[in-house]
Amino acid sequence: MRRFCGRLGIISVLGVFALVMVAGADDKKVPLDKVPKEVMDAIKGRFPEAKVTSVEKETEDGAVVYDIELTHKGRKYEMDIKKDGTIIEIEKQVDAKDLPEAVTKAIEAKYPNATLKEIMEVNKVKDKKETPDHYEVVIVTAEKKELEITVSLDGKEVKAEKE
Repeated sequence: MRRFCGRLGIISVLGVFALVMVAGADDKKVPLDKVPKEVMDAIKGRFPEAKVTSVEKETEDGAVVYDIELTHKGRKYEMDIKKDGTIIEIEKQVDAKDLPEAVTKAIEAKYPNATLKEIMEVNKVKDKKETPDHYEVVIVTAEKKELEITVSLDGKEVKAEKE
């Protein structure tokens, strides 16, 4: 009986592991020639001269979403686009000098002496209208630790992804 329970436990653990692997299998790189036409049309419609550098297929809230990284006129952008071509979000790279003062002060207050490595302005898209929502900032702390933080537009909220 003990041997049976032990085997059953091992089988259960392996089953859970297999489910996790299958669930995560949908999050993967996609070659450009395999990206749905609707998604490519959405990219080219918003950024006609875009050079797509990376595409990943993900599942968010049960829906297939393509996470696109691209450059357009020398600036880095990221887009989240549904399989049907609906744009959900556009992130655009911004320079530190273009950050609102409140955002800069909030980062300096929470992470003194940190270096800003990358700044992306995150815009939510609804009915093809882009509205700034927050900033995602990659910093290098004084301890040389790299963090991605999210900062509200007014600088009142500063959260690290993993700290």
